Amino acid sequence: MPARVGRRSETRVLFTLTLVVGGLSGLAAVGFHKSIDLVGDHVLAPLLSLPPLERLGLTALLLIWTGLIVGLALQYAVPYARGSGIPEVKAAFLLSPGPQLSLKTIIGKFVLGAITIGSGFSMGREGPTVQICAGIGAAVGRITRRPTRVVKSLISVGAAAGIAAAFNTPLAAITFALEEVVGDLNQRLLGAIVVATVAAAVIEHAILGGAPVFAVPSYTLVRWWELIVYAALGVICGLWATVFVWCLLRLRKWVRGWKSFPGWAKPAMGGALMALIGFVMPEVFGIGYPTLSRALVGDMPLQQMTGLAILKLLATVTSYGFGLSGGIFAPALFIGGMLGGAAGHLVERFLTANPQTVGSFALVGMGAFFVGAIRAPITSILIIFEMTGDYSIILPLMISNMISYTIAVRLQGLPIYDALLVQDGIPIEEHHLRAHMKHLTVEQVMQSAPADEALPREAVRVFNDQTLDLAMLTLGRHGLHNVPVVSHGAPDRVLGTVSLHDISGALNK
Repeated sequence: MPARVGRRSETRVLFTLTLVVGGLSGLAAVGFHKSIDLVGDHVLAPLLSLPPLERLGLTALLLIWTGLIVGLALQYAVPYARGSGIPEVKAAFLLSPGPQLSLKTIIGKFVLGAITIGSGFSMGREGPTVQICAGIGAAVGRITRRPTRVVKSLISVGAAAGIAAAFNTPLAAITFALEEVVGDLNQRLLGAIVVATVAAAVIEHAILGGAPVFAVPSYTLVRWWELIVYAALGVICGLWATVFVWCLLRLRKWVRGWKSFPGWAKPAMGGALMALIGFVMPEVFGIGYPTLSRALVGDMPLQQMTGLAILKLLATVTSYGFGLSGGIFAPALFIGGMLGGAAGHLVERFLTANPQTVGSFALVGMGAFFVGAIRAPITSILIIFEMTGDYSIILPLMISNMISYTIAVRLQGLPIYDALLVQDGIPIEEHHLRAHMKHLTVEQVMQSAPADEALPREAVRVFNDQTLDLAMLTLGRHGLHNVPVVSHGAPDRVLGTVSLHDISGALNK
């Protein structure tokens, strides 16, 4: 009885902490959003209304100075505030919470992210929001003196709450936290993540309103053969997403290898290049959601969409590769929308006269490019539905996403956030091994045994449909190197044996 009472008390404490993290995360996400808008409206926007040459000179000055300020802060004060922030959250969850989620880092991420994105660098607010809110979860856990396992749970809770408030997409936030941060659909954390995302979403709705991020007409599938064209769009998005990830990783590695060039000056060089790209097409500056909204209603010509699909990729690769503070969620959606819209123009011109074709292809392109770049397949579908409020084009979206995801996995085996961790020298093998062990069953790796062999009632055993992580737990608990395998229908009849060597061999493959 005392143990049961203790567990109930701990559950109540965790529920309370989850609500606190969700509420604080909602406030932080809204504050970050507003700060970016404030910098953009009062610093960048006035420059974009100037004549071309004057605009080029002043935006270059703005971005170079922003790069210097951010570079100095990253070099000497908050080194873990660089980039998206999602790799740092994954490292904290998988290994141990450290300086990547400290209070100093979170404040630095908030300030530097708002300055970077608001000044016009082609980066998104969602990744930084995840790190900020995960840091809030870690801080709440530390302040209340919770054990490390609870602090890690609060990190995942904060990450989900951050996505829910940043995108106004609570369902996608839940799946993203489970797919990308936790690494699997962890039922133990599901309840806490749901509570936190609801709390954050309620606060975001109360302050910013509950309307979807993008307002789009209701798209429909007119003819069955359009599915073939959407499948082709999946191929295009998968290939272009692979190019995006490859260029980002290679440029980041190359720039980090400039040992003779001061680290704090590299973001300033990125600012100069960003100004040149933005001079060609100013729409690449910043997050770009207003421009993406135009694409989703088909209000952009083919040439502009094609140019933005290319230049936004270059701008994002430059901003991230030179070490600024910001994410790749929003740029991925932007690039995919432009790529899909450009394809939609061609389809409308040569195959159908439907005026909604451009917008519907832009919508599907958003999801297909996103899943190819980010590798969160369930999230990629839900996030499009929740950001647009349009559920009528689910079949084309699922087909295009599946094809894009398959191509991206084939061409670029390591997901982008894991690849970034590898570049930073952070081990992630344990995470992948744990994920494999949760998806492989004992039956897949066991050695067969004579069918008539019986098993004593007191003998240790594992079931054939159990996952390898549970089998490893049984082996470790009893100090065994191998254990008999049985089925639920005949628990006293040995089907085979599974050993540490069998499990190790399967994981090595």
